[in-house]
Amino acid sequence: MTDTATGAAETDYSATLFLPETEFPMRAGLPEREPGWLKRWEEMDIYALQREQAKDRPLFTIHDGPPYANGNIHIGHALNKTLKDLVSRSMQMLGYNSAYVPGWDCHGLPIEWKIEEQYRAKGKDKNEVPVVEFRQECRTFAEQWVDIQREEFKRLGVLGEWDNPYLTMSFDAEAQIARELMKVATSGQLYRGSKPVMWSVVERTALAEAEIEYQDYESDTIWVKFPTVRIATVDGADTDEVIAHREHLTGASVVIWTTTPWTIPANRAISFSSKVGYGLYEVTKAPEGNWASTGEKYVLADKLAAETFAKAKVEAFVRLQDVPPAVMSGLLCHHPLRGFGGGYDFDVPLLDGEHVTDDAGTGFVHTAPSHGLDDFEIWMNSTRFLQDRGIDPTIPFAVGDDGFYTKDAPGFEGARVIDDNGKKGDANQRVITALAERNAMVARGRVKHQYPHSWRSKKPVIFRNTPQWFVYMDRDIDGAAGDTLRHRALNAIDATRFYPAAGQNRLRAMIADRPDWVLSRQRAWGVPITVFVHRETGEILKDDTVNHRIAQSFEEEGADAWYKPGAAQRYLGDAYKTDDYEMVMDVLDVWFDSGSTHAFVLRNKQKWPHLKFPASMYLEGSDQHRGWFHSSLLESCATNGHAPYESVLTHGFTMDGEGRKMSKSLGNTVAPQDVIKQYGADILRLWVASSDYAEDLRLGKEIIQTTVDSYRKLRNTLRWLLGNLAHYQASDVVDFRDMPELEQLILHRLAQLDEQVRGAYKEYDYRKIVTLLTNFMNIELSAFYFDIRKDTLYCDPISSIKRKASLTVLNHLFDCLTAWLAPILVFTMEEVWLERHPEAGSSVHLRLFPEVPAEWLNDGLASKWTLIRAVRRVVTGALEIERREKRIGSSLEAAPKVFITDERYLTALAGEDLAEIAITSGIQIGNAEAPPEAFTLDDVPGVAVVPALAQGTRCARSWKVLPEVGTDPDYPDVSLRDAQALRERAAAGL
Repeated sequence: MTDTATGAAETDYSATLFLPETEFPMRAGLPEREPGWLKRWEEMDIYALQREQAKDRPLFTIHDGPPYANGNIHIGHALNKTLKDLVSRSMQMLGYNSAYVPGWDCHGLPIEWKIEEQYRAKGKDKNEVPVVEFRQECRTFAEQWVDIQREEFKRLGVLGEWDNPYLTMSFDAEAQIARELMKVATSGQLYRGSKPVMWSVVERTALAEAEIEYQDYESDTIWVKFPTVRIATVDGADTDEVIAHREHLTGASVVIWTTTPWTIPANRAISFSSKVGYGLYEVTKAPEGNWASTGEKYVLADKLAAETFAKAKVEAFVRLQDVPPAVMSGLLCHHPLRGFGGGYDFDVPLLDGEHVTDDAGTGFVHTAPSHGLDDFEIWMNSTRFLQDRGIDPTIPFAVGDDGFYTKDAPGFEGARVIDDNGKKGDANQRVITALAERNAMVARGRVKHQYPHSWRSKKPVIFRNTPQWFVYMDRDIDGAAGDTLRHRALNAIDATRFYPAAGQNRLRAMIADRPDWVLSRQRAWGVPITVFVHRETGEILKDDTVNHRIAQSFEEEGADAWYKPGAAQRYLGDAYKTDDYEMVMDVLDVWFDSGSTHAFVLRNKQKWPHLKFPASMYLEGSDQHRGWFHSSLLESCATNGHAPYESVLTHGFTMDGEGRKMSKSLGNTVAPQDVIKQYGADILRLWVASSDYAEDLRLGKEIIQTTVDSYRKLRNTLRWLLGNLAHYQASDVVDFRDMPELEQLILHRLAQLDEQVRGAYKEYDYRKIVTLLTNFMNIELSAFYFDIRKDTLYCDPISSIKRKASLTVLNHLFDCLTAWLAPILVFTMEEVWLERHPEAGSSVHLRLFPEVPAEWLNDGLASKWTLIRAVRRVVTGALEIERREKRIGSSLEAAPKVFITDERYLTALAGEDLAEIAITSGIQIGNAEAPPEAFTLDDVPGVAVVPALAQGTRCARSWKVLPEVGTDPDYPDVSLRDAQALRERAAAGL
């Protein structure tokens, strides 16, 4: 470089440059600015504008799974609602009429429980308050939380029909829920039966599987002796095998193991498995006074015998012989409480059950049909077997709804399994003591295991046989052979698309194995089971006129109409006598409410004409495979014969930054309100879109900061784009065929991205979109294209085709990027869009994704520029060392020598200005071997660079160092290009 390269007393030409001009701030200020955009959208009613704009487009409906109206939203709500908004907005921009109607689940125990808590605090008794008055208090409570949550969801930037949502407690919804129930009843799918259900003593109601969570729990565990009585004849005749075993089994005991000692009074059988090997064992040595004493004989599973004797503190034992299945099937035992309380003097049979294994315990399952579903099923399936042996098949009701033993547990009345606070009562100890006194114990202990708890009260539940209302899973519907609810549901699952695909197998497994659906709840706040039952026959009244009266009254007065005086007479009319019919007062499981939403939302064309049935998509967390996905599938299959959805998308749960479940006790929760207050909703939305929602999502301070950094880079790229587009003139648009290759390359990339982004939005792969656009904007635009074209955009003459072509490309970039990012960064893209289009009624959210011409695609050009960019990396790598060593200040002070021996690179560079591409003032390219000291990169063989200083004088306007500076008489301190730019500006009066 010459001495004049740095220049002396240079003129300040900055005012003559086309520098970026924009009021778009570098600092986003999202928490303060976002509410302004919300207000603007509300004032212009952007949702209604979308509906009008899209009225002739095909419908896409994502149906909202209703959140529960009983508290502020949490981060899981924010994740869920943001994902739904991403789906809805992107499908709208893909060319659909994508309406979104939010909804709320308003009935059920959590709200009822809150009102009861308020009553207890005031010393009021719920039972002394008229039920309609109590229900109104529940309704008011839900209404308050609906309003609060509505504003919190809107603050997330979720666009929807907020002024016209659906509520499961609205009169029209309650009427349709009742209609759906009556359809099920009329088709013969509803029945009242008695089965063990999960029962909350604390809440005094049956619970569905979806209302259960499993927690660590410590239980008493006991090993109990059932003395053998005799071996009954098999099929009416003794076999030699049976006769041979009678003598050996005399005085032996079958040993069971259980973690619920309180269920022993309800024991009626012992289950074994014909697939398990059993033996007769004798204790040969035991401590003095041991429950298992020397000489006692036990029947045990062979794999579990040693473990059982160890628990029983037996010092030595011997196996006497096999006990085959044929003998087991005829074996009858005494109840271990025989003679206690005068109620256990009956034989206990052994039943062959598929549910029995030899993984734990003794290989025998204590069977209390009133306290376990497997127990119930094997007992009911053995009715003929029991009757042949003279055994009464009646199932006892040993525990009441309050957790106390009933008269069906003789000798234990007054003992309690669980109290009103969810604590263990005295039932276990009472039973253990009674067994020990009768020499029926072998061993006892305690075990920690996963035990079902109510997800509302967080208290343990019990299995309890109670009269409930069920929907058959396996009975033919309307008499059609093979047309069962289970069959319909499994076929519907096969016809549904799942995102991710694994959700299909998960839901299928749950439907394949589930028992009949328990619909009834013994509560007050909900839609009643609107059926009448004949008191003598037990038949459900099936009368369309009665059903119409019920539904009509609900439309006018809500479900409260069922509880008003004279309701039975009102519905039955003159055709039936009220004394002949029982009016069912149980309420429906809330999962039936939410499972029916398709009926009163998707098919309500009068209220929501822009929705379709079946919905295009249901989207919820993975727990809803046993919740809303599940109940909606069953309800729709029962009433329509198919699923209410065409696709199901499932997301994971939110975890803290270390992958731990968020909980208040750990202090690791992240409230969406706090994130929005500090960073803005767009940061939260970008986190959602950047995450793999199919897995559990992590969120903590570091993750939020990483998201903020990514957002800042995107924002700065958009700001630079806006600043340069201030100089864009529509009249100067250049056809892509007349553009330099670098511009054609960027348009090629836009065409590629258009296909990729559209495809990812169609597959709901938002993480891919964020990755694609972030890499494109940070690496291909900011660090490459913008870096190269700054000189052209700032310094070229007004007439420069290259500059006009670049501005044309920037305009295309703006149109594409603001649209592609609009569903994700809803506030920021509106801000960016309005910076260029501030006119009233303008909004990025009224746009479709732009149509990108396929003719922009040019794979050959892209391949060529891949080679050019490789050479550029070698040059910039060499210059980076020069900067680090302070031999140059900027790359414009350099004019490196490039040695290329690979013909591919030489061919690619032919006709290209590598100095401009590498942002140097000059460059020499030679087809020769490089000197040893040349800089190289291992992944670009055949290219080497030797740094050198540029020769000449620095241009006072563009800062390039060129020999030509000083040769223009009018502008001696600038380059010839810059001199021409100054002349054109002067001629234009600028």
